[in-house]
Amino acid sequence: SEEMLQKARKRSRKYLLEVEFMEAKAENIPLKDKSVDDIVITYTLCTIPEVQPALEEFRRVLRPDGRLLFCEHGLSPDPGVHKWQNRLNPVWKRLSGGCNLNRDIPAILEKGGFSIERLESMYIPGFKPACYNFWGVGRGHN
Repeated sequence: SEEMLQKARKRSRKYLLEVEFMEAKAENIPLKDKSVDDIVITYTLCTIPEVQPALEEFRRVLRPDGRLLFCEHGLSPDPGVHKWQNRLNPVWKRLSGGCNLNRDIPAILEKGGFSIERLESMYIPGFKPACYNFWGVGRGHN
């Protein structure tokens, strides 16, 4: 989103980081096949409308030994919270830029062709239906 790009540009200047910003959709990354060492995604899979094409692109640009480092929020294992995530999701999605509360991140990554090498999960502080987090490392396979 333009808002997030503006924030990122501002912070990169503040911390004197040399960053190349690439404005592109995750489903169409303008990079060569197998040209990326690692991909880092944070709170990304909740908002991409078509997740599987994006994951295919991630696998396409990752080198064979490349890693997908992820930190995402998603589907709670607690039935009561899970129920509220499903109830709130339609409204939440409209109010939060397309963010989905109830995506099963490990299942999505595996369906997208990634083997999960390391996975941790827990609630972080905040609004419980939006705060069940997953983080870890995945490797693409073709």
